[in-house]
Amino acid sequence: MIKVRILLSALVGSLLLFSSHLTIVHACTGIRLSVKDGSAVYGRTMEWGTFDLNSRVAIIPHGYEFTGLTPDGHNGKKWKSKYGVIGLDMLGKDLLADGMNEKGLATGLFYHPGYATYMEYDKAQSNNTITAVDIVSYILSQFATIDEVKRGMESVKVVPVVEKAIGIPVQGHWMVTEPSGKSIVIEYSNKELQIFENTLGVITNAPTYDWHMTNLRNYINLSAVALPTIKIENLDFSPLGGGSGMIGLPGDFTPPSRFVRAVAWSQTARPLEDSDEAIYELFRILDNFNIPLGAAEGSDSEKTKLKGMRSSTIWTTGWDLTQKVLYFHTQHNRRVRQVTLNKIDFSKKEITHIQLDDKKEQDIKDITLNAR
Repeated sequence: MIKVRILLSALVGSLLLFSSHLTIVHACTGIRLSVKDGSAVYGRTMEWGTFDLNSRVAIIPHGYEFTGLTPDGHNGKKWKSKYGVIGLDMLGKDLLADGMNEKGLATGLFYHPGYATYMEYDKAQSNNTITAVDIVSYILSQFATIDEVKRGMESVKVVPVVEKAIGIPVQGHWMVTEPSGKSIVIEYSNKELQIFENTLGVITNAPTYDWHMTNLRNYINLSAVALPTIKIENLDFSPLGGGSGMIGLPGDFTPPSRFVRAVAWSQTARPLEDSDEAIYELFRILDNFNIPLGAAEGSDSEKTKLKGMRSSTIWTTGWDLTQKVLYFHTQHNRRVRQVTLNKIDFSKKEITHIQLDDKKEQDIKDITLNAR
């Protein structure tokens, strides 16, 4: 009995340690919405509970020269940008977390803790090697379609490199979407590349994508249609209100629960006539995934690093893949702002930046004097 208690105590301690590790990473959610005219929009939330990523809009010009990162430093694969790219970066560095190129191809990095295992580093193959934080820039600067991405990722080696800001390699997986709405998820498992067809257009975090798809079978009872009134003996029982078809929908912040909710909301979205309406609906759905401080960063976080943060959801993006427009709002200001790719000059030699917030405060319009 004593041995059993010791074993259980050790197991609980291990689970708490594992849980503590998971609470200090991304809790991002990404979705794609299809439009009646055959176009699509993609968007996501960005959560990083332990500190502000200090993201900026980064503009990558034509011909910009990249060098992949390896455990030895900047001695990896070299390539030049074929396409102009706009994206949101991380940590004040030119490391893209989310972005779109001139062809309307969009890619997002989503954290995948405990499941991403990259390839072994071979110094002899360093000229064909990159790491996780290079992938968004590599895909968007080089490829125009999903098919090109598949071929390109099969020919490059992705290895783990420690990111100083977090003390471990960035463990990620990626959602890639083209203007037609076709989408894939890229993962690295058991040191091998895995590419999944993302038919439903949804991604969250751990576990693996195929696990999430299997888990959906537990929720096949969910429906956008309200439950009917039923009669038991001589009594009629009707639903208490709207939404009864979604009874059983998980409401917590874990990746499996968010995945189920993202599928439920995106697959039951109202019919969308054009991409403008799709962007509006995209933000409405993604607002369901805003995570407050205290729910994601963990109780052991350094409070000094949270100073100035108002939410664990740092920013939310919406990408119109046909009109090629970035829309976003932030934890400080929920006014939606836009950057139109077709108006950008991609002939500059260096990466340029736009701050997400002019002021870290909500834009409020006083309409009191409109009263008549």
